[in-house]
Amino acid sequence: MRDHCTYDYVIIRVVPRVEREEFINVGVIVSCPTRRFLEAGIVLDEQRLKALDATLDIDSLRIHLATIPAICAGGKQAGPIGKLSQRERFLWLSAPRSTIIQLSPVHTGLCKNPAAALEHLLDVMVRPLSGESPGAMVEVVGTSKVGK
Repeated sequence: MRDHCTYDYVIIRVVPRVEREEFINVGVIVSCPTRRFLEAGIVLDEQRLKALDATLDIDSLRIHLATIPAICAGGKQAGPIGKLSQRERFLWLSAPRSTIIQLSPVHTGLCKNPAAALEHLLDVMVRPLSGESPGAMVEVVGTSKVGK
């Protein structure tokens, strides 16, 4: 188990109408400080989201979700938050919010490869289940790998 490392993750949720508390999982953020890894994967199923709220502005949502991988990557494109350490960026991203884009509580896991853990979490928690037909448009909004 020496080559295993602990990682933290949060599930990214879209809550189209906050007052109804209904949500769709749209992504995952994985942080593994020992491997200097911080990455977000986002899969947007517009048909499922429109089923919860037909008036949802998907274009605006897509723009806001795209900031998550940018913040994970850090640097100038992430604004002032991009100057923070990887761990600080993860903690900032995982802080509770009451907006349309929300995150689950932080969970911890053990893995050999954080990128593989991210893909596994996307398969289990976000992507349509096998046998389930995907929405009209399942789109990977963004992922970013970091070594900062």
